[in-house]
Amino acid sequence: MKELKVSAINKGTVIDHIPSGKGLKVLEILNLPEDNTILVAINVKSQKLGRKDIIKVEGKILNEDEVNKIALIAPTATVNIIDKWEVVEKRNVEVPDEIVGIIKCANPNCITNYEEVKPKFKVISKKPLKLKCHYCERTMEENMVVKNLL
Repeated sequence: MKELKVSAINKGTVIDHIPSGKGLKVLEILNLPEDNTILVAINVKSQKLGRKDIIKVEGKILNEDEVNKIALIAPTATVNIIDKWEVVEKRNVEVPDEIVGIIKCANPNCITNYEEVKPKFKVISKKPLKLKCHYCERTMEENMVVKNLL
């Protein structure tokens, strides 16, 4: 069997160990500018996951909010920061205990949906993902969280 070869990047981010089938959603929520070179590998063999997706982004280092968004969709992902062709930082994404400003509350009557108040959620459960709005106390499970990412 032939091996898949993917070129290395000089500076940027590699998001690895994304559960198979979630790579395009991760790419969508990152809302990357069109001038970034992006490589997406879907359904690649993985010893850790069986199958996985991988995203390489040239010239972009992810910020904390972007990494937190990834954690909500792909909690098994790892983020590798690349500089001069070398991995200079590697970290596993982790759902934080509190999420601020990256998810919209699903409750249309929540104050965060009609006033200039940053949405804030407490993480009730990481597996399965379940969040509770700080303001209206509406709970949201993973499918609603993904639909309401800002």
